Amino acid sequence: MTETQRPSGEYPMYPSYGNGDAAYPPPPSYQPVQPVAMGPGTTVWPAPGTADPYAGGAGHGGDGSHGLPQPAPEPSAPRHGVRRPVALLAAVAIAAAIVGGGTATVIGQLTDNGTSGTAGSVIPGTTVSQSSKGTVSGVAAALAPTIVEIGATSTSGESTGSGVVITSDGEIVTNNHVVAGASSVKVTLSTGKTYTADIVGTDADKDLALIKLQGASGLKTATLGDSSRVAVGDQVVAIGSPEGLTGTVTSGIVSALDRDVTVAKNDDSTGSTGGSDSGQGQGQGGQGGGQQWPFEFGGQQFNGDTGDSTTTYKAIQTDASLNPGNSGGALINMNGEIIGINSAMYSASSSSGSGGSSAGSVGLGFAIPVNTLKADLDTLRAGDGS
Repeated sequence: MTETQRPSGEYPMYPSYGNGDAAYPPPPSYQPVQPVAMGPGTTVWPAPGTADPYAGGAGHGGDGSHGLPQPAPEPSAPRHGVRRPVALLAAVAIAAAIVGGGTATVIGQLTDNGTSGTAGSVIPGTTVSQSSKGTVSGVAAALAPTIVEIGATSTSGESTGSGVVITSDGEIVTNNHVVAGASSVKVTLSTGKTYTADIVGTDADKDLALIKLQGASGLKTATLGDSSRVAVGDQVVAIGSPEGLTGTVTSGIVSALDRDVTVAKNDDSTGSTGGSDSGQGQGQGGQGGGQQWPFEFGGQQFNGDTGDSTTTYKAIQTDASLNPGNSGGALINMNGEIIGINSAMYSASSSSGSGGSSAGSVGLGFAIPVNTLKADLDTLRAGDGS
């Protein structure tokens, strides 16, 4: 084996333990701590930092206690770093409370079909995608599946109107005059599927009604907005079934607020065509091929005689095109929220033709504010309306 010769002093020299052998690493400069025998079968190790267990002083870290067990040191003051986990736990607890409250709100909505709340609260439903908000096409695509066509049959004949789906199991709001006196009600969804519906409750004073589909589930529902936030000039979209044309979309603006509109309460109104219709619904079998919506506004009567039994409500005025069959349909803001239930429109009679038929919308339509509907929902569900 070849050894490499190195100059003397290249490696450090260590002291020996006394037997001639060099110590590595060097021995400590003090006697290592040894256990103390306290009695038969009992051995105690001195507390850290003590030197010779029998040393009289506290040299080299000793404390003069002769190696006896020392009391536990007093805890030091908490550092700022220790508080961070506590702050984090507090933040998590607060977040959990917030989430818990939100969950409770959702559960509450589910237990009452998601359609209870104050008049000013928004009741959630189908929404418009963020990229489509503010566009007529976006609102129409999102809300059209929540608007239905209603066909009502009564002793006066048949009438057609519209309705808005508010629960997934088939609760639909519409105008009272669409279903007043009906012996049977048929509802057609935007998909073409047809259901039989029962009239749950009506409120002739507010011209509102609630019907319920038989055996429906999983339906898309509309978001009921807050009509107190509506301003003159706001853009709006109307969806309904004018002349039986399901899912017709028109648009316009809010022309005025709080208009006093008077409509017939019962099935006793007579349109300008001379034919009796079921309230203001579009009579499919009426004289002249199409009946109009009698109402009073500004002291004048439009579209015929409203009859002896009438009711007056505050309405949203719009220039969005409304035609017979739009009754009970939705007036929608550009966020896709229902702000009104379409209820009346002025349709000037054409000068041509002996039947005095409707000339269509002239940009004067009215809708019942959605806050009126929300405040009346419990009454309608209970069937306690006027």
